[in-house]
Amino acid sequence: MLDRFVDPLPIMNDIQPTSWLHHIPYYEVSMIQTMKKLHRDLPPTTIWGYNGEYPGPTFRVQRNEPICVLWKNELPLKHFLPIDTTVHGAEKNKPEVRTVVHLHGGVTPDTSDGYPEAWFTRGFQEVGPRFTNQIYTYPNQQEATTLWYHDHAMGITRLNIYAGLAGLYIIQDEEEKCLNLPGMPFDIPLLIQDRSFNPDGSLLYPSQPEVPVPGVNPSVLPDFFGDTILVNGKVWPHFETEPRRYRFRILNGSNARFYRLSLSNGLPFIQIGTDQGLLPTPVEVSSLLLAPAERADVIIDFTSSLGETVTMMNDAESPFPQGNKPDPETTGSVMQFRVTRPLSYRDVSSVPQRLTHVPKLEERYRNKTRKLLLNMRPDQYGRSIHLLDDRLWVDPISEMPRLWSVEVWTLVNVSRATHPIHLHMVRFQILDRQPFDEEMYDNEKKVVPTGPRQSPDPNEQGWKDTVRANPHEITRIIIPFGPYTGLFVWHCHILEHEDYEMMRPYYVIP
Repeated sequence: MLDRFVDPLPIMNDIQPTSWLHHIPYYEVSMIQTMKKLHRDLPPTTIWGYNGEYPGPTFRVQRNEPICVLWKNELPLKHFLPIDTTVHGAEKNKPEVRTVVHLHGGVTPDTSDGYPEAWFTRGFQEVGPRFTNQIYTYPNQQEATTLWYHDHAMGITRLNIYAGLAGLYIIQDEEEKCLNLPGMPFDIPLLIQDRSFNPDGSLLYPSQPEVPVPGVNPSVLPDFFGDTILVNGKVWPHFETEPRRYRFRILNGSNARFYRLSLSNGLPFIQIGTDQGLLPTPVEVSSLLLAPAERADVIIDFTSSLGETVTMMNDAESPFPQGNKPDPETTGSVMQFRVTRPLSYRDVSSVPQRLTHVPKLEERYRNKTRKLLLNMRPDQYGRSIHLLDDRLWVDPISEMPRLWSVEVWTLVNVSRATHPIHLHMVRFQILDRQPFDEEMYDNEKKVVPTGPRQSPDPNEQGWKDTVRANPHEITRIIIPFGPYTGLFVWHCHILEHEDYEMMRPYYVIP
């Protein structure tokens, strides 16, 4: 049992361009194995980091100012986490260490999207079946928002991100700057992840689920839940604040753990943004539910909390929503705020009543509706695998929207888990959720609604790129497809699910 709140919260470094390429900022980022001390009482831990940093350095870029990034794999040839070679894409004939970087939420051409089969090895010696560029271009044409970048290599994404390959990517614009929100140094990313450790400080990722799989070792897990919580790469850190407003860009970067966050003294979160940018108006919430890969842009006002110690708590079940509540002494705690620093200067920031205009997409203008099942079936070893519309990765592409078309995707979740569904390249809006009769489906395979359609929560009524599809509910999203044609993917962002078949390609046709 590690002591909580003994280490200060790290703030990730901002990365600077290496040079300029055709008048565009050019960055070089190397994936490196190194050692980091993740808790005061732990020996240094082997991690993989972008530029040797865990989490990776933060990109802060301006809207409509593109950048180029050369991603370099300088990792060892052997993985230090257990690889299941029965997983598609991770077979014994594949190199153990493969990487490809995906800018999650980025509106990018398919050649810079980080397609899972566009992996490459150390020194770009071997490349996957989809040849990848060495230099990725990010146009940054979208509105101000908090994105993140992470590894997306086929069949081992869960291991590569767990090893440390994740970082923040923040797009800024003039509209947001005019809102007088808290700025630097009071604008702080919080990357929340769970991890487990061996006594020697090394990362523990089990090679078998709780019930071992005969004939398969190592075996992919149904999901992973660590017994400690890290924020910005430190176990249960503390952060000393002034009595003023702070802006926190919160990202759930865990493999499978959901978080329902709240503050111990009852302070609310004033949510101003979600995955793809600002909400139309601020939404005050007492708790904040985040699935893996979801982001929440929030203001916490410590003005009246001088001298207080405030714990950020978590009470989300694992697995979500049917699992057990976390232990308040361990995974039920996230981090601690200590409102002990004197006011450095008067807080002149504000939270405006109106943030931005979010045009509401009208269902009547859709070009197509797709009904897509989120289901399960056993594999040849008796393990349950999660699927999208009962299809495997290798099955023919079935979703081929036309460029600039608008589609409604009806996600029918017949499993017992909430799946955070993410689509690459596009942003979307949530239309509604509707419960259906679980028993009727189990017995007759009929989807019969048992209640009215419910609008999304107020803090979900902006642009999204990841949606929580709850068990035995119909979740409808409306998606404009553009601005690029080409090959992309959609998947569950529980990493153990996406690595083992809960991911499908889709193709935007001209």
